[in-house]
Amino acid sequence: MFKKIYQISSLAFLLSFMGCNEKTVKEKIPVRPVKYAEVAYLGGETTRQFSGTAKTEKVINLSFRSSGIITKFNLKLGQKVRKNQLLGTLDNVSARLSYESSIEGKNSSESQMNTTKLNLNRIRLLYEKGSASLSDYEAAKNSYKTAVASYESSKRSVAIQKDKIDFGYLYAPENGVIAQVTAEIDENVGPGQIVGVLNADSSIEISLGLPESIINSVEKGMKVTVSFTAIENKKFNAIVTEVAPAINNNTSTYPVTVTITDKDEKIKSGMAANVFFEFASVKGINGVLTVPANAVGEDSDGRFVFIIKDDKDTAIVQKQKVTIGDLTSNGFEITSGLNVGQKIATAGLQTLLDGQKVKLN
Repeated sequence: MFKKIYQISSLAFLLSFMGCNEKTVKEKIPVRPVKYAEVAYLGGETTRQFSGTAKTEKVINLSFRSSGIITKFNLKLGQKVRKNQLLGTLDNVSARLSYESSIEGKNSSESQMNTTKLNLNRIRLLYEKGSASLSDYEAAKNSYKTAVASYESSKRSVAIQKDKIDFGYLYAPENGVIAQVTAEIDENVGPGQIVGVLNADSSIEISLGLPESIINSVEKGMKVTVSFTAIENKKFNAIVTEVAPAINNNTSTYPVTVTITDKDEKIKSGMAANVFFEFASVKGINGVLTVPANAVGEDSDGRFVFIIKDDKDTAIVQKQKVTIGDLTSNGFEITSGLNVGQKIATAGLQTLLDGQKVKLN
């Protein structure tokens, strides 16, 4: 009797252990990730993605307007600057010498003008008394006019030379960030030589090229979304601001510019970007549906796909029989079994099971 009870207890324990072990194994089964695509019209994909590069809308090359040796240089990579902030100074030796020379010329011409004016007044009095001829009076007037013109010219020269001194000072033209520094203190630079690059505090643009097949569906003011490889799990709103009317012969695409309307300091010039265009109103060619070729499987019952039914928490795959048509560059034409916008698995069809839980990849 005791042996029988012991055997029953052992059997119950073994079954209980096996049940727990089975439960443990089931809990450890991971939810399989699957790649997917959406059923779309032939030639009428609702979403198209294109790659581009981010850049600041306004990029300013910084340079002095005169030549000289840099004596002060407050320019560092990544430095934030404010408009009219002093960034650099030249020694300005030649400009200062020219300015001093122009002042001396102005003083000399002013003295000459005053002398000719006194002489004109004297000749006028003599002419009125009949002691000077008309030709003497006219000559005096012409000398005075010439002296006045010389004086006005010397004043303009002084102003110009003063501006040339100011050309030896480099100020920030806009608020922004220093993106590049190409000079050092004590370096001799010439007028117009780039010493740095300023990315002004303006919008970020994405430059990309679009094929002729969709360029007529894109217009200025069209809303798009942008994602960046360097900024994960985030999309930014943007708007099409430029659409080129002619093709770029080097790339055989039409240049398009997209401006991001959402500001984020994480977005930096030079980042690789993906731009998503929505063409929801495009029905495509004769309303023919297509799916990727690798989304269609075949068994003894015929052709099939796995439809993905998902909500906020879970997703399952459901086997769906389909009828296919011709094979196109976009995949198989679907004549029955699917509707536009449905999600279907595009990989691992041989190992998926009807009703299996999955997660979208």
